[in-house]
Amino acid sequence: MSKLLKEEIVSIEKIAREIYKISIKSDYVSDNAVPGQFVNIRCSDGITALLRRPISICDVDKAKGTFDICFQIKGIGTEYLAKKTAGETIDIIAPIGKPFHLSSEYKTIAVVGGGIGVFPLLHLLKESSGSQRYAFLGFRNKEFVVLEDEFSAASNKLNISTDDGSAGYKGLVTDLLENELKEKGIDIIYACGPTPMLRNVMKIAQAYNTKCQVSMEQRMGCGIGACLVCACKTKAENEDGWEYSHVCKDGPVFWSNEIILD
Repeated sequence: MSKLLKEEIVSIEKIAREIYKISIKSDYVSDNAVPGQFVNIRCSDGITALLRRPISICDVDKAKGTFDICFQIKGIGTEYLAKKTAGETIDIIAPIGKPFHLSSEYKTIAVVGGGIGVFPLLHLLKESSGSQRYAFLGFRNKEFVVLEDEFSAASNKLNISTDDGSAGYKGLVTDLLENELKEKGIDIIYACGPTPMLRNVMKIAQAYNTKCQVSMEQRMGCGIGACLVCACKTKAENEDGWEYSHVCKDGPVFWSNEIILD
């Protein structure tokens, strides 16, 4: 169950161009958060950033009672957030959202992330009981590659791609995923990233008859399903064959066969 909390920032660091990681002390979140969930953060007390910002939980350290979030500066709210310092109190609602489905029946898993969509997948890899864990991460260029060491440690095989070839494979990260699927079976794919990437992942999963879950990245207002900002299309048994669901309340994680990406 999510709670309104005021917690202490343990540390904040810049980990790539315009990308920051904040570690937050919270026994409640570290004890209760599961992979795929997020926090809704009040970035500022000023009137210029009234709406909270949804940010995925990237990692959890239960022993220390902390959790990490990572974010990219994309507007005034995240600009304020990047100026926070260790020792400050931060206002959050957490943990929120429907998580990824983890099961002991999934022996071989693959996570596929694009850009800032990689962040919730690290927590998932660490919590997975799969004996074979593959990570496929795609970035714009080497300046935006993040958490390489962490993903390498949490997976059996890390695959990186960049649009310009400045790091890893030059091309789409979904090319790497499909090459792996051609060679060996994967029980389930978990994906988070931009819509074109998710569309390709879903298409590949269907072609290879592989289970797939996607975490949707949508702008949110309230985080509780009241403002209707984060609507997305999902399949439904009605005359139109679809209906609107809301990422904050019904997701952010959906099975790929539930989602309609126009």
